[in-house]
Amino acid sequence: MTRTDGDSWDVTESVGQTALGVAMARADESASGCPLFSDPYARMFLDAAASRGWQPPAGPMAERIRMIGGYAASRTKWFDEFFIAAGAAGIQQFVILAAGLDARAWRLPWVDGSVIYEIDQPQVLEFKLETLRSHGAEPAARYVAVPVDLRHDWPKALRDSGFDATEPSAWSAEGLLPYLPAEAQDRLFERISELSAPGSRVAVEAFTADFFTEEHQAKRREQIAQMRHEAAEAGGDMPDPGSLWYIEERTDLVEWLSDHGFQVDTIGAVELMERYHRTPERDDATPPSQFITGIRQS
Repeated sequence: MTRTDGDSWDVTESVGQTALGVAMARADESASGCPLFSDPYARMFLDAAASRGWQPPAGPMAERIRMIGGYAASRTKWFDEFFIAAGAAGIQQFVILAAGLDARAWRLPWVDGSVIYEIDQPQVLEFKLETLRSHGAEPAARYVAVPVDLRHDWPKALRDSGFDATEPSAWSAEGLLPYLPAEAQDRLFERISELSAPGSRVAVEAFTADFFTEEHQAKRREQIAQMRHEAAEAGGDMPDPGSLWYIEERTDLVEWLSDHGFQVDTIGAVELMERYHRTPERDDATPPSQFITGIRQS
């Protein structure tokens, strides 16, 4: 699907489908022998999508999801720990940007008084809540859905939903940034900064500059072409998530956050996976990304 400025999607199409891919990875990790986390809701989402006619990826695409399973699991665990640490530090407002099928509001041990705001496309949040309600699942803290496109005036929608910009908050941007144009990414963090009182925290998954080089993109296109060829020979199709990305030069977020009053820490994807004892099956199974945390000082 070609991206446009005003495009929108359900969970079974376009960018929404990527949330189902993440759910597949989380369901697989939860069912493994030594999981980094337990997400019993991931399988519920997959089954609900299948009942709508969605067909799980097969062939090369399924193999690709399996190969990046260690990365996906490490990423999930890192964001889990970010939220738990923020709560232990006294933060009670949490904002999950482009929440997709994230189930942290239901599965993490939130401290008393916590409120979790989730921002995403209306149809995606509606699907998630319908699925969870049909299974009798209740959130572990106060949950507030904010159905709005991140390219629109989401700060107003967030405030109208009860968010208090004078109190510290914790923000997450997981699996989000490449789906935003570079200009929209800049605007996103400007708004986060405006809404973040001292003591606020932010956690971000961001591709490094290496990802946007022509050399890396050419290699990636070659890999996708090969997988598409293999899928076609097997009578299937191979969608390319990269067709939904905006491959544009971007602001260095480490520098930007540092310049805007955040104390910043980073860890690379390979180091993060080593921390959690996850080894990539192939060199190209780990994207050139970094995980950034920032704590607002002033």
